[in-house]
Amino acid sequence: MSDLFAHIRAAGEAVSAQLLARRNDYGHWTGELSSSALSTATAVCALAVVAREGSLRDPRGVELIHRGLEWLVQNANADGGWGDTALSFSNISTTAVAWAAFGAVTGADENYRATVAAAEQWLMAHTGALTSERIADAIIARYGRDRTFAVPILTACALAGRLGKGRVAWRRVMSLPFELAACPPRWFAALRLPVVSYALPALIAVGQARHYHRPTWNPLTRLARHLTRRRTLDLLGRIQPASGGFLEATPLTSFVTMSLAGSGQGAHPVVQNGAAFLVSSARPDGSWPIDTNLATWLTTLAINALAGSGGSTRLAERLRPEERRTIRGWLLRQQHRVEHRYTRAAPGGWAWTDLPGGVPDADDTAGALLALHHLGDVDDEVRAAASAGIRWLLDLQNRDGGLPTFCRGWTNLPFDRSGPDLTAHAVRAWLAWRDELPPELRQRLESGTTHALRYLNHTMRADGTWAPLWFGNQHHPAQENPTCGTARVVVALSRALASGYTQAGLRLFEGTRALLRLQQTDGGWGGGADTPPSVEETALAVQALAGVLRAEVMRKRAGELQVAVERGAQWLVERWTPGAEPTPTPIGFYFAKLWYYEGFYPLIFSAGALGEAATLFEDRLGTMMG
Repeated sequence: MSDLFAHIRAAGEAVSAQLLARRNDYGHWTGELSSSALSTATAVCALAVVAREGSLRDPRGVELIHRGLEWLVQNANADGGWGDTALSFSNISTTAVAWAAFGAVTGADENYRATVAAAEQWLMAHTGALTSERIADAIIARYGRDRTFAVPILTACALAGRLGKGRVAWRRVMSLPFELAACPPRWFAALRLPVVSYALPALIAVGQARHYHRPTWNPLTRLARHLTRRRTLDLLGRIQPASGGFLEATPLTSFVTMSLAGSGQGAHPVVQNGAAFLVSSARPDGSWPIDTNLATWLTTLAINALAGSGGSTRLAERLRPEERRTIRGWLLRQQHRVEHRYTRAAPGGWAWTDLPGGVPDADDTAGALLALHHLGDVDDEVRAAASAGIRWLLDLQNRDGGLPTFCRGWTNLPFDRSGPDLTAHAVRAWLAWRDELPPELRQRLESGTTHALRYLNHTMRADGTWAPLWFGNQHHPAQENPTCGTARVVVALSRALASGYTQAGLRLFEGTRALLRLQQTDGGWGGGADTPPSVEETALAVQALAGVLRAEVMRKRAGELQVAVERGAQWLVERWTPGAEPTPTPIGFYFAKLWYYEGFYPLIFSAGALGEAATLFEDRLGTMMG
């Protein structure tokens, strides 16, 4: 084992050194989000519609439109369609909106005839006919009851002339009840809106575009929408961040911008600010990412990976005191200190980004809490910030015991419901701070943790796995990622059991067995059974199983677990040969199942896994030698 340990330790040190070297000039991590065909296509559509209406004030916009089309041509898949990233399988949504982008630009169908023809062949092959009815049915079928992306994509197609001309083009675009946005925000969960909580801008803008081009026949509804049009537009202006980008997201901002511009409101400040955001966020190669950056999320992931189960002690070995102070100060500044004007989230949470379009959410708040604990030197300021973050998560917890992403009580659509991955992350954060809290808050935390563990018990599937909300695998039959979900829950359950929560034991045993079954013959893990292994998924599984071993909560299976960790760690070592860096895998879900990959994920996850495995084997070798 000593030779293997030496290889694992050397690879872990090299990967951690690479990760530390990738910090920005301010001492934290910014990341490298994948370029997105869907983002690029929506941005092209939006800028083209604004230009068509004579409202594109920045002369760079016209050039960006054509560069975006060129990028789409160069990054079409061999089958003629487009996936969300350059590594993704073609899908109906991205292919339809890319096809719409060429239709939105005058002369593009002729200039890019071969690309457009190939896209139309793909659409016909996957819908049965190139008609508005078939295209709309296929897009709606992909999202089910969730209208968050289906209606905006069809709106883009209508504005580009792909669904017919004039009023006929809007026949297949479903109406959205934008008038409900005029209601008090506390009513939103009960109203069971057809879009998720974070899509309020799309509800307003896309709903208004549909109302403008094809008003409902119902006179009462038509009157209500007429009367609330100005009020909801004012709301849209108030919640638009200073950057102009809603959620810092290109697709959402593009849909809002094109919808308003295409309904006679090209001069509206929301349109102008949205167009300015799109111009400023274009990449030199002509593409757009799904979001500006995930700086807060990546920084907390990196800190927590470098710390591992060794916590602040291990982190102190890698970062000098002044470096830790710099990161700690930056993280504290990212905590939201006032009620968020978009989701009405209370103060205390963290968003995924340090930019103004970010919205506090459960996953990023849990990650920030863990990172602050690992950074050590807890003073009154840090303790106050942590207490506020813990209260924020406890207040977010749903009645079922699980944690949703943004808003408590929004359970109508999948991406607003409680998620096992979010809940497990919150449990880890609560346990990290449990012994440093005042009695009143600790009592709440104990109750919340028990409730959360009950939720995790109930949501485990028959095969011992959990499906995460925000990660998937395009090779999985249901595009789920049971490896990722189970690994994240297993880490939380092992910490809970080691902390005295005995009810975590049974599900931990079953989840661990499920991870062992999902390991493939070459030692790696994919998103599930019979899926190609990836660095990200293998690293998550290795770190989870190594953590179980280190916690010594499953001694009867220690031998089997050690073999699995050794094989998985060896698989990772082989992917990190000197001078090489693995290709990222599209495993991330952005809003409404929009795939992305993040260039830093392989590095961060591998640093955590190899570091945890090396520490485990070092401890075991020390015990054997002692």
